[in-house]
Amino acid sequence: MDLGVVLQNTAPAARVVELARQAETLGFTHAWTFDSHLLWEEPYVVYSAILQATRNMVVGPMVTNPLTRDWTVTASSFATLNEMYGPRTICGIGRGDSAVRTLAGKPSTLATLRESVHVIRELANGRAVEHNGQTIRFPWARPTNEANRTQVWVAAYGPKALQLTGEVADGFILQLADPDIAAWTIKAVKEAAERAGRDPDAVKICVAAPAYVTDGGDAGLEHARAQCRWFGGMVGNHVADLVGRYGADGGVPAALTDYIAGRQGYDYNQHGRVGNTHADFVPDEIVDRFCVLGSPTEHLQRLRELQELGVDQFALYLQHDAKETTMRAYADSVMPYLDDAGAAVVPGP
Repeated sequence: MDLGVVLQNTAPAARVVELARQAETLGFTHAWTFDSHLLWEEPYVVYSAILQATRNMVVGPMVTNPLTRDWTVTASSFATLNEMYGPRTICGIGRGDSAVRTLAGKPSTLATLRESVHVIRELANGRAVEHNGQTIRFPWARPTNEANRTQVWVAAYGPKALQLTGEVADGFILQLADPDIAAWTIKAVKEAAERAGRDPDAVKICVAAPAYVTDGGDAGLEHARAQCRWFGGMVGNHVADLVGRYGADGGVPAALTDYIAGRQGYDYNQHGRVGNTHADFVPDEIVDRFCVLGSPTEHLQRLRELQELGVDQFALYLQHDAKETTMRAYADSVMPYLDDAGAAVVPGP
């Protein structure tokens, strides 16, 4: 199982670059960032600096969208970074949340998302594609081989988005770490891939969630919950969309939908921030299920559950007050106990 970090492009950018550099030194393979240009700094500029400061780190958005950026411009950014630093980019994409809603917009349709995945992937990898009634390609971009190409991974929660992911995406991003919900979503993606004539195992799986390592005591756990409660509010935005689309009994697990009953709206000025007052409705149970909190042994146990479900990467959201501490705890007390097969091995006393 690969391990990645998810960072916000909060000024100063040098701090983001330094965190990514530290992450690679400690053994993390991917540095993802938010892509919400009104709330944080421009990610593709920061990616260039991260790639310059690291040797093998793979970078990309978690996640971009097909509305606030022209698809050809997004593809050109990836192709340019690959030309400058080698094939070290990955494109996470979804229907759009904070980047769109802060502009009073709505998430894209699934049809738009589907088409954007194809156009971005083909152009970013130096291939020609049909777009707006004409054949286009970047004449300066060399076609990449299968092993080195930029992949496009789709973030999804609902049944139709999961189906789309299985049909067209290189990978699936689930932004929460609840094993039951992960099992349901992964099954839906794999089955959709198989129905589409694809190899289900070729669709990579990434689970991304806040991780906070504690000493195992009650006070430490309470502090970790307070630092990560914002995440349940962020996920609640997507869940509210699902309930609006499918209804409370529309095939989406109650484990994912029930907790938003107390949701009273959302302020995107507090998006992804510790202390977000619009996340007060999120109960401790949801924080514990959606995030990975507790001692190193508890983190290892959760990673084992996810690995057994077929998860290829766990990406740690580091939007809290223990960024370096969490990364170092993983390097010292989690990574050494992940065996060659990727299964978590709980350390002895």
